[in-house]
Amino acid sequence: MSTEPETTENTGPGTPDTDGRELAASGSEGARTPDADTDAAEPPGPADADGSDDGDDRDDGDDGEGGSSAGETEESGDGGADTAAGEGSDAGSAGGADGGAQLSEAAAELAAQRIERERIERRKAEKEARGPIEAGTKLSGPAADLLAAVRAVESGEKPAAAVFAEPEAETARRRPAAERTRPAPVPPPAAATAPAAPAGETVEAVGRVLAEGGAPQALAAAVATALGEGAADLLRADPWQLLRVPGVRPEQADGFARALLGAECGPADERRGRAFTVWLLEQAALAGHTALEAPALTSALAQRGVPDPDEALQSALAEGEALVFQDALDEPGAPAAPAPAPAPGEEDGGEDEEGEGRPVRILVGLERYALAEESLADGLARLVNSVPKEDGPGEDWERAAGAARGSAAELIRAVAGHALVLHTGGEASRAEAARLLREARALGLRAWAAAHSPLGRDAFAALLGGSSEGLGGHGGAERPGADGSADSGTDASAVATVAGLLSGAEGPGRDTDGAFDLDLLVVLDAPQLDVETAALVAESLPDGARLVLAGDPGVLWSAGPGRVFADLLAAGICPHIASRTPDPGPLGELVSGIGVGELTQVQAPGKEVVIVPVRDAGEAVHRTVQLVADSVPRAIGVPTAQTVVITVGHGGAAGTRALNAALKERLNPGPGRFGGFDPDDRVVYSPAPGRALPGQVVRADADGLHLSCSGESVVVPKDQVDGHVRHGWALTAHQAVGGRWPAAVVVLPGDAAQALSRPWVYTAFGRASRHLSVVHGVEQALPRAVAEVAARPRTTRLPVLLVPQTGGEEAAQAAQG
Repeated sequence: MSTEPETTENTGPGTPDTDGRELAASGSEGARTPDADTDAAEPPGPADADGSDDGDDRDDGDDGEGGSSAGETEESGDGGADTAAGEGSDAGSAGGADGGAQLSEAAAELAAQRIERERIERRKAEKEARGPIEAGTKLSGPAADLLAAVRAVESGEKPAAAVFAEPEAETARRRPAAERTRPAPVPPPAAATAPAAPAGETVEAVGRVLAEGGAPQALAAAVATALGEGAADLLRADPWQLLRVPGVRPEQADGFARALLGAECGPADERRGRAFTVWLLEQAALAGHTALEAPALTSALAQRGVPDPDEALQSALAEGEALVFQDALDEPGAPAAPAPAPAPGEEDGGEDEEGEGRPVRILVGLERYALAEESLADGLARLVNSVPKEDGPGEDWERAAGAARGSAAELIRAVAGHALVLHTGGEASRAEAARLLREARALGLRAWAAAHSPLGRDAFAALLGGSSEGLGGHGGAERPGADGSADSGTDASAVATVAGLLSGAEGPGRDTDGAFDLDLLVVLDAPQLDVETAALVAESLPDGARLVLAGDPGVLWSAGPGRVFADLLAAGICPHIASRTPDPGPLGELVSGIGVGELTQVQAPGKEVVIVPVRDAGEAVHRTVQLVADSVPRAIGVPTAQTVVITVGHGGAAGTRALNAALKERLNPGPGRFGGFDPDDRVVYSPAPGRALPGQVVRADADGLHLSCSGESVVVPKDQVDGHVRHGWALTAHQAVGGRWPAAVVVLPGDAAQALSRPWVYTAFGRASRHLSVVHGVEQALPRAVAEVAARPRTTRLPVLLVPQTGGEEAAQAAQG
């Protein structure tokens, strides 16, 4: 596995790119992206277990260019990486918006973080009650025992089962998710306001400390935001806290610490080891992992010049900066922990020895993601083990299923008898989810659907039989049927975005207990759910409700940590209905073939698929502009406004920046008076990490940049424009996921070959509904990526957490039966 963030595309300004990139088995420095806006050097990770090549085989293959000359790929946090160059902004802050709906969607992210922080504070309060541990002293009690156990298992001195065996009741007691605290909705404010900036005196004090350490004073605001009110004192006491700022590299933090501490600074400094441990775990989260195996983490620490990696890990655990877990593994062929020989007179066998040969892995993770993953496991287990609400006679459900055909009927029957159902398929399979929603509402259920993006929401609303226009901008109470009743509004009104649903800006709202006021929720684009968002959704479902997670398993995974949908499919704890509805036409045939690893030549009599060969990146940009501005509108009949350009990353000679600059010059030339933007510019707005909203510039004034995003008015304050808004004629594949356009132009310059993988190609080609043009300069790298480069694995704990709570194989067999 790799601890480095995906240097593939990110989902928008200020958004971490999170499809991990593996490092070479040699453990060398990670492949570096040439563009200065990305991290200058990726954190070295442990060797790949499969010995795969560095950078080629990447999780999702998302727009990363590895070490290729394609330049900057999707940045890790865009705003985060740019912060180090003085360009960034707080990636986690939600952009200011005009109207309550937009701000509340971004505030949903903050609400989730607040809930997790409350849990973390409770855990830390317990630790503080036992008294602080002086720096440099040895651990005692459970912490020391746990570290000793980790070392014993890693060295093979003791069997894992004997070391880590603990009563099941104790395991259950440790689980914080059992608190069942429901996330409260964030009411939309009357007017959009910008996120609070750090106090001026705090920024000034931080600037002085940065100047003493030779760091750019332009980082002062970012440091103050990351470290809080006492940032200056904290930074002076522990200079390596500078690593908390997105985009700052370990070598930069080391230089800052040397300048501040002088002779006191050394590689064995305990503060340095702790900071590096947390930084590596944060980089792993950006790469999609929710935890790292302990040997991988200590190896990465050693590669970063930490003299005693075990001691650094021990210190981080003692200070509550990270958590350690041991998970039993049941994979066939996994190395089992050594079992001791039976003592004389004892029989070989028995209940005690049955579990001693079970393989385990020792994981270390940040508490934020550990709590989210455990919360999600508890919420899903509650669904799996619950009986759906008595919401209609069985014969009514069967009659509804009988009226449908094929996999649509199977889906209805599965939902009738189970509280959690998985539904997989391509774009055409959405018709089956729409059929389920209509039938459920006809039976009187309060049934809702939630999509990843506004584009997906609007498309599904149209599929349900009603235009998404005229629904109050999809904003909360303005929408027909927002009260959640089955007979209010049209079927099309029962569609929201996931962010809007969580914030309360869209959807049915919440009941007095804080749960969603609904009986059935169909989550579309389920592969885009990260563990934190999925945990919020699961915790928000009322008892007796049904949840359907629907999506295409072939697309890129979520921008945030985890692989929730893939983990659930692998766990097999609930019914899984695979759609048998094929995507139609030449485009459907092409994308379906890519999904199984075959890049086939399809017959396209209507010019549904066109290949445009190019020799270099400059020609790729020229031909792309020609296609968007002239060829596609003239030959295909799709206007420029309905055409999207998709490329492998933001930087490089044919990245989104270069393409958008060329497209703006041709399609909407102007001086860019407001932060480089003019009225009618196409843009993509990222109000929070992991979210990208395509839109258009309306105007600019003293309040900020006014955008129209899927019919919603958004105002981005002037000081946030650079960190949250990009031009949007050309997008990355992760920015485009969840939406479709009549025409798509996919740009593959020759220096992007290392970025390609099957999930990336599948996602990019699948964004076109009528016409696909491929600007092709990678020659045989494209079919090779489709055939050989699958999604990179992510380290997660969800399957291990789910199986004990849901009955394991017995539950899976019952679900499928």
